[in-house]
Amino acid sequence: MFRSDYLQSLGLQRDAFVQAMGLSFSVSTLALAVGLAGNASLPGAMLGWSVLMLAPALLGMALGGWLRRRLSPLWFRRCLMAGLLALGGHMVLAG
Repeated sequence: MFRSDYLQSLGLQRDAFVQAMGLSFSVSTLALAVGLAGNASLPGAMLGWSVLMLAPALLGMALGGWLRRRLSPLWFRRCLMAGLLALGGHMVLAG
């Protein structure tokens, strides 16, 4: 959550903001994968499932790009922050 707050405080344009968020999430995901693989905590079978799950992620990115082009910058930020809040709430409730 702090990552998006920092990026939002930079006042980037909508497309630059989304690109910065994507880059930030990609770097942190790669760092997590390297850390898990380095500790032998990432079984080989899980790697196959992770690659398989790229398809829905790419579909979601395409849908998000379509939506981003149709929303005003104000509504885009509101929807993005509401989505992040919902995700955070789900993570807290799921334990």
